[in-house]
Amino acid sequence: MARIKVAYIGGGSTRAPGTMASLIHQGQNFQGSEVVLIDIDETHLSLVKTLANRMARHQGIDLRVSCTTDRRAGLQDCDAVLTSFRPGGFEARYYDEAIPLKHGVIGQETQGPGGFFMALRSIHVMQGIIADMEAICPRARLFNYTNPINLVSEAITHHSDIATVSLCEGPIIFPRGIARSAGLDPDLVDATMIGLNHGCWSVRHLYDGQDMLPFLRAARNRMRGDPAVSRHAPHLRLIELACTMESLPADYFQYYYFKEDVLAELRGKPTTRAQDILANVPDYWRHYEEQAALDQPALDPHRSRGGIHELELAIDVMDAVFNDRKEVWPVNVPGRGAIADFPDDLVVEVPGYVDRNGVEPIAQGHMPRHLIGLVKMLGEYQALAAEAAWSGTRRDAIRALASHPLVFSLPLAETIYDEMAAAHRQYLPERLFQ
Repeated sequence: MARIKVAYIGGGSTRAPGTMASLIHQGQNFQGSEVVLIDIDETHLSLVKTLANRMARHQGIDLRVSCTTDRRAGLQDCDAVLTSFRPGGFEARYYDEAIPLKHGVIGQETQGPGGFFMALRSIHVMQGIIADMEAICPRARLFNYTNPINLVSEAITHHSDIATVSLCEGPIIFPRGIARSAGLDPDLVDATMIGLNHGCWSVRHLYDGQDMLPFLRAARNRMRGDPAVSRHAPHLRLIELACTMESLPADYFQYYYFKEDVLAELRGKPTTRAQDILANVPDYWRHYEEQAALDQPALDPHRSRGGIHELELAIDVMDAVFNDRKEVWPVNVPGRGAIADFPDDLVVEVPGYVDRNGVEPIAQGHMPRHLIGLVKMLGEYQALAAEAAWSGTRRDAIRALASHPLVFSLPLAETIYDEMAAAHRQYLPERLFQ
């Protein structure tokens, strides 16, 4: 089994305990390894370190966990770097959601203006991380979970030779979620999704070995005839979309194909998603403190941010690389022709073959014509936004934002950009104001 050193940037976040639980759950594959937690909050880092070491000891896993606020020191001699952080915290996410909404545009963490400004902040931090990796551990592999993961990887892969893969469980959980909404057993679903991160469609969708779509059509007809089910229900939207397009959609497509409904719902809520999470953060940390004081800690999925097995796909892919598993996992990497509709250098979400050599995207051919239009638009936006975040000016950023399908207006893009840039100024480079 692989004995490696992992630097976990974001190791003091609310998701970090669940991520360490994922690693410890697969600990037999990494016996004797070391994890260095890196973050800017010493108190939270120390707590996660204590909790992780106790969880590992309780489960008989030989894993050494340390922590530091010195990123360059933590990167020394690393084989893998795991990144999952949120510049500005949930307070910044509040602006990502609330400011666009004020202007009649959906505010969301990875979509539209909210996702754009999350990318500007994340990529700004990533530039420093990449520079440190190139200087200190240039042969280490980067496993990125920082959102929006496709824009982050798009920027890095055009400007660095650091081996990079971005990861998201979406292609695994979206088909299962649709099945569950339709009253089907998610464990009987066998689906493959391709496209962009948070913008993928299924090209294979079986249920118990049969085409899943007739099962969804039957569920749609039942739900349409049920007076207790609103035709605006989010789960019905996705089933309707799947039946019409004959493909299982990423949940995020409802922001485009049901934009008015979603906008009305968001405007009707008294709080944003960020505010809802912020209200729970103190309890997350209380739970982690309670468990860190025990000899046999056990995370409660209802009191842990994201559940008890966070970033599990990253651990799966690390295992496949460092233990040469020769497995297939959903990955976000430059397509190199894997989806024939996109430039070879655009980061796409596809199944990837993973072994000790890294990740190789598996060729998928063309996407169906009735699906590809919106995804292509999002791909062009992705490329523009990544370049603006890496080296652009205010003009470059506004052009990128104006190209997003949820914006599509230069005056609106300028207004939203200037207001959001002012709100996030401390997390952005000065060139984005020039």
